[in-house]
Amino acid sequence: MKIAVLSGKGGTGKTLVSVNLAAAVKNAIYIDCDVEEPNGYLFFKPHKIVSERVMVQIPVVDENKCSGCRTCIDFCKFNALAYINNKLVVFDEICHSCGGCILFCPESALLEKTKMVGQVEYGTSEAVTVITGRLNIGEASGIPIIKKLLHYANNENKITFIDSPPGSACTVMESIKDVDYCILVAEPTLFGVHNLNMVYDLVKLFHKPHGVVLNKCVDEENPAEQFCREKNIKILGEIPFDHELGMMNSNALIAVRTSETYKNLFTSLLQTVIEEVQNETIVNP
Repeated sequence: MKIAVLSGKGGTGKTLVSVNLAAAVKNAIYIDCDVEEPNGYLFFKPHKIVSERVMVQIPVVDENKCSGCRTCIDFCKFNALAYINNKLVVFDEICHSCGGCILFCPESALLEKTKMVGQVEYGTSEAVTVITGRLNIGEASGIPIIKKLLHYANNENKITFIDSPPGSACTVMESIKDVDYCILVAEPTLFGVHNLNMVYDLVKLFHKPHGVVLNKCVDEENPAEQFCREKNIKILGEIPFDHELGMMNSNALIAVRTSETYKNLFTSLLQTVIEEVQNETIVNP
């Protein structure tokens, strides 16, 4: 069972929900796909960490063969190549490693070289397997790292929680494309509704079953809750705007392992999510 947790922006509570649900399961897999700024490991503090480099192939020019035809430049949609002072230049930082320029070069003047774009780290925290991706500073895309991360999400015997990047860009699409269910985390503000709507449109586009967790709830009107009612979106649970929870978060403590109150809250939320996934499987086997 693979469950992705999304939010329209950072700071909404996506990692809070992901980490605590994984800890509530105990024997689970937690994958941090927010490779530009991973922080789930700060809570889990995993042991026995093993690192693996993530490599991609990028083009390199054989100047003796290049005729300056610019076929490769016309092909590249990321503007990673340019012909400057009668010389073909490759900008490694914005190359997306698609390999198309090499295939289309009529002179076979482009070869491949290997480049490290980041790394994947594996560790354990109690019975939770913690897998973290880290993108090197300045790299254009975290998708190669996310693909590497999701290779480890195919364990049939464990529930996997995927802590997606914030927003709805390509990295988010990559992180949710093979999941069974999506949890959308929303704040109780008009801006929170805007960001919720963004990821709601994304999961609908991917035809993913989904529900919403309302975070930072207070005893006032909640625009995010109203949005869910209007769109007939399942509200999976509510997390209060609470000083105790804020202190645990700021100290990188896992609420499920620290507070009986929040252990019960996230265990109940977990059961609701599992039931939703199972019901979806029955309806759409």
